[in-house]
Amino acid sequence: MTMCCETANKVPTNIALDVHAHLIPVGHEPFPLFSGVDWQEGKLTIDGHTVGLKKIYDVEALTSWMTEYSVEEAYVSLPPPVYRQELNEADSRQWFGYLNEQLLAQCELHNSKLKALPHLPLEHPQLALEIAREYGSKGIPGFALAAGGPNTPVYSADELDEVWQELNKQEAFVLIHPGSCCDGRLKAFYLSNLVGNPYETGVAVSHLIFKGIPSQHPNIKFCLVHGGGVVPMLVGRWCQGFETNRPGVDSSLETPDKAIKRFYMDCITHSADAVELTAKTIGQERIMFGSDWPFPMGFVKPTQDMAEFPEELKLAICNNRPDQKVELQ
Repeated sequence: MTMCCETANKVPTNIALDVHAHLIPVGHEPFPLFSGVDWQEGKLTIDGHTVGLKKIYDVEALTSWMTEYSVEEAYVSLPPPVYRQELNEADSRQWFGYLNEQLLAQCELHNSKLKALPHLPLEHPQLALEIAREYGSKGIPGFALAAGGPNTPVYSADELDEVWQELNKQEAFVLIHPGSCCDGRLKAFYLSNLVGNPYETGVAVSHLIFKGIPSQHPNIKFCLVHGGGVVPMLVGRWCQGFETNRPGVDSSLETPDKAIKRFYMDCITHSADAVELTAKTIGQERIMFGSDWPFPMGFVKPTQDMAEFPEELKLAICNNRPDQKVELQ
């Protein structure tokens, strides 16, 4: 059995799985021409925004970090700067056709440590379905999706029904990651990340639960980043909406406090109190280690970042994997 990254006597051991690491898989071959995208001096400029964090392009930097912190395996997904949710379907097909293939190829170079989570552009549901079907036979653990952002349908939209059916058939791990927050009030003070990211996760999950999708498709392993965002604080309020038959709420569905226990969440809360609330909400066996590597809002120094977590919970986080059998509470 894998033991935690740091036990009570400060002996370093291992983290079984990081479910939330990122990579932009470019720069290792001549970069193809895409409208709105420029690759110069080791950096991508995408629709006017330069992604300057050099490690995000370097798979060797990721595996070196994993070795340094004894992370045995990582699920790797594309980061939000490359989601490009305003692309039309033809351009999105070309863009994610390239990036998903490159992500898979780079992870296969380190296949004992890295597993790719191809991105499904839900703003084009039929394209997302095609990608899910194409990659479902390639031995990957699952996929990554954007929560929120321009043109992305709400998760309860009927046009996504076939996507959920396919992911359920595959018993896929599905990482739900915030896209770009469209609320103009959050442009100042980095609030689009500090508030917008956890908020968008809450909106996405509320649409899943209030339509009954987790119980209708119980084989999908939905995983929420950033400790579930605002979700752990909202479950009680959602339940009150069920119990009092608020307008538009179908109270015949599985209640939110039961539905949320079908989800997984990572541990990136930046607060011992918050991670304990997450554990109480879904059960500590469903909290996974996530780093958000290499971004500074993540847990890129696990020993330090989890230092204040309760020891028992820390042990669980470092050992938990979504492919372990977990009974629904």
